Amino acid sequence: MAALTRFLWLWLPMLAVLPAGLARAWETGQADPWDWGVPVLAVAVVVGLLLARRGSAVLAWVAMGVVGPALLFCALAAGRMPDMGALPGLLALAVMGTFGGAWLRFPLPLAQGRLAAVALLALAGLLLWLGPARPIAPVPDRPKLAVLTALPLFWAEPGQAGAAPRDVPIIAVLRTRFTVEPLDDPRFLAGSGARRLLVAQPRALAPEQLVAIDNWVRAGGTALVLADPLLRWPSDLPLGDRRRAPAASLLAPLLTHWRFDPGTLASAEVRHFLPDGRLLTLSGAAIGKVLPQSGKIGRGQVLLLGDADLIDDRLWLADPVRPLDPRAWTADTPALLGEWLGAPIPGERRWMRTPAAVIAGLRWAILAGTGWAILGAMLFGRPFATKRPGTKSENRLERIQENSLTHF
Repeated sequence: MAALTRFLWLWLPMLAVLPAGLARAWETGQADPWDWGVPVLAVAVVVGLLLARRGSAVLAWVAMGVVGPALLFCALAAGRMPDMGALPGLLALAVMGTFGGAWLRFPLPLAQGRLAAVALLALAGLLLWLGPARPIAPVPDRPKLAVLTALPLFWAEPGQAGAAPRDVPIIAVLRTRFTVEPLDDPRFLAGSGARRLLVAQPRALAPEQLVAIDNWVRAGGTALVLADPLLRWPSDLPLGDRRRAPAASLLAPLLTHWRFDPGTLASAEVRHFLPDGRLLTLSGAAIGKVLPQSGKIGRGQVLLLGDADLIDDRLWLADPVRPLDPRAWTADTPALLGEWLGAPIPGERRWMRTPAAVIAGLRWAILAGTGWAILGAMLFGRPFATKRPGTKSENRLERIQENSLTHF
């Protein structure tokens, strides 16, 4: 019975932390160890308070047992090691939480023991705040980016609540790297001063407008073209309304002139991983041999993706009010757009690859945590048998805790 009690003391903290962090990670699909930061710190403090009389070795063992399964899950679910900064960061949270909680209950042999415990927990809170990826901040030098589109990127459709000029989330992110200006007529492109152009499912363009884009690119411009063969962007406007974006791309004459491969239509929603592990979510896309397709046109460059829905925030953002927070992204779309247009957004994310990888990661994380608890129960029989003396109320509380664990 004593061995079972020791096992439960070492096993239940892991069992509390793992699903708590997974619930947050599941919202975005990111395998980010910092998603476990809050539950790790909270459980570590509670464990430190409850096991303060068991010794430093037990506290350290529990801290590693809480963090290890979460890190193992992230590695297996993403198929790659977690961010190297998150590994020591999460372990430091667990250690500071357990020892801070323990020192609150049994202060160090110092005059200001509890003050040291509070300082340690405050340091853990600071690490929890500074450790994860920070929201994107605007850069001071932002080149001009012209945007040619029929999508409602800069305004709300008529009839929507608060119909007025407003940026969709993808534009909010791009504004941190560019001076974004909507473009109504490509014939004004040459005089706009822009050297970068985003073409996202525009309306039908006249031949002279197509020629203006071609001339601008050949003169040294960079264009990112989103030409969707099966647009699914939500709209309350009736079919046939001229204010709607075209259901299929009307840029075929220009793309044919540039000799781009039309690609193969994939009508379903697809999570597409690039060779470097970054993720795009596509819907009704024309996918070529490479993504994106790239071509040198005169002195300029054109990049082509056969999907415009990918910039719809439903396909890359879990929380529409937090577009500048990379931890709320469900795909790398904003970072990739910035990079393709010449203004990278720093930061790297790991993504859960497949349901099978997630299941395997969860299985091995639980097995590893269970094995760690069993090993600890075998090694720490003596610390659980001999403990520091406490007050009568503390001894009574501990007996109640042990009885509850025994009858778990």
